[in-house]
Amino acid sequence: MCEANAYLRDGDREELLLEAVDKIVPYEDGLLLEDIFGRRKIVKARVVEMALVDHRIILERV
Repeated sequence: MCEANAYLRDGDREELLLEAVDKIVPYEDGLLLEDIFGRRKIVKARVVEMALVDHRIILERV
């Protein structure tokens, strides 16, 4: 599988935001994240790093 977990970075801390993220779509002034089960989260953040081999997406609030 190619999904990844999305984390929200706050300083040197990372908080798990959503697991098994399958889709990231620009949405208004943030991002819409959707997991493989169809659950969605909208967050005012930007992508800082995507390490897909490690299944990690790092976001930061804007």
